Amino acid sequence: MIVEAKICGVISADAVAAAAKGGSRFVGFVFYAPSPRNLAIEAARTLASVVPPSIQKVGLFVDAANEAIAQVLNEVPLDCLQLHGEESPARVKAIRERFGLPVMKAIRIGARLDIEKAATYLNVADRLLFDALGPDGGPPGGTGQSFEWEWLLGHDWPLPWMLSGGLNASNVADAVRRSGSRAVDVSSGVEDKPGHKDPGQIAEFLLAITDL
Repeated sequence: MIVEAKICGVISADAVAAAAKGGSRFVGFVFYAPSPRNLAIEAARTLASVVPPSIQKVGLFVDAANEAIAQVLNEVPLDCLQLHGEESPARVKAIRERFGLPVMKAIRIGARLDIEKAATYLNVADRLLFDALGPDGGPPGGTGQSFEWEWLLGHDWPLPWMLSGGLNASNVADAVRRSGSRAVDVSSGVEDKPGHKDPGQIAEFLLAITDL
């Protein structure tokens, strides 16, 4: 089974290079001010210029207005929009139609029943991402929290989907087996301090899924 990977929240050329060398399929740029991984538009434009064509550039937004998304897209050539907030199916559809890019919708999981929310996005998104709900409802993404991976096993959604939340080099292989996922997303699990991706940890993470 080929497992695709996304290194989310990259803020340096070194992190991009490590992702490319290890065979990552996606890199994520965060456009959410409260995050330690938040990128200014100018920095994101510079970073996008060093991403190889083989890697998709995903922009992460949280309940963003059209104007904010447009400001980014006017400067940064993204391949996909990741919506990681409380966007409704109608809002996801509107963003997809307005900007003409594939949309990945994050579903934040705190209990098994939360997985059923995915059904409402099947006709409006291009990909799903299942992430853990942070402590007390948390800030979205990059929390290092996980959920019961087995809750996803056996689901047959018509869209491709990713597993996220609390993944690192030591547990990602187990997470893939227990969830049945064919794509994984990592952020804090390859950092040596909040927001800073460690190239060595990225390499270890990508090596851990090479032979799955």
